[in-house]
Amino acid sequence: MITPRYRAPLIAGAATISLLMASPPAQAQIAVFDATNFSQNVLTAARELQQVNNEIQSLENEATMLVNEAKNLASLPYSSLAQLDQSISQTQHLLSQAQNIAYDVTTINQAFTQVYPQSYASTTSSSQLERDAQTRWQNARASYQDAMNVQAGVVQNLATTHAQIDALISSSQSAVGALQASQAGNQMLAIQSSQLADLTALIAAQGRAQALAGASDAEAQAQAQAQLNQFLTTGSGYQAGSVQMFHQQ
Repeated sequence: MITPRYRAPLIAGAATISLLMASPPAQAQIAVFDATNFSQNVLTAARELQQVNNEIQSLENEATMLVNEAKNLASLPYSSLAQLDQSISQTQHLLSQAQNIAYDVTTINQAFTQVYPQSYASTTSSSQLERDAQTRWQNARASYQDAMNVQAGVVQNLATTHAQIDALISSSQSAVGALQASQAGNQMLAIQSSQLADLTALIAAQGRAQALAGASDAEAQAQAQAQLNQFLTTGSGYQAGSVQMFHQQ
């Protein structure tokens, strides 16, 4: 006989077994793979990735274009303007130091009226003729000295010009944009203009010296004619007279 002490647990266990036997068996859940949906998702992701890549490439192209534009707008790091101005100023200073007769139309006309007249009057004194001749000689001598000074200045500018050309060629070869190349070309033209200015100054100085020398030669003829006229017209001229050649006893 089962005692009351063990009867309650047995009843509870039997009830539990009955419930388990009465409940339907549990079924495991199996995931279903949808291939069509997966393919569509993969295609959508690929399109989005391609769009992102296209946008990145577009941004890279725009960045490259901006960099190139910045290079094209970059200024040339070298400038020869100050040196060119200094060379031209030196040449102008040499021309402004012209002695006696300067490069001025009014001054030239006054000098030719006073010292280089077309002819001398018969009453012009010998001392005046001598002073004018001395002045013309001094003018010619000074003009030759001025021409040589300008020549020396032009020769000195050659060294500066050579250094400027070397620097500009180096800068143009390393130019990163169109603006730098254009600026290098413009500065080369400026150097050529400076050389033409030196050549013009040299020709002017030499021409001045030759002109004054030629004017002095021409005026010497006028002065000689005036002196001859004075010699022929001074006094009563030649008169015949008796001359005793030997001592007579």
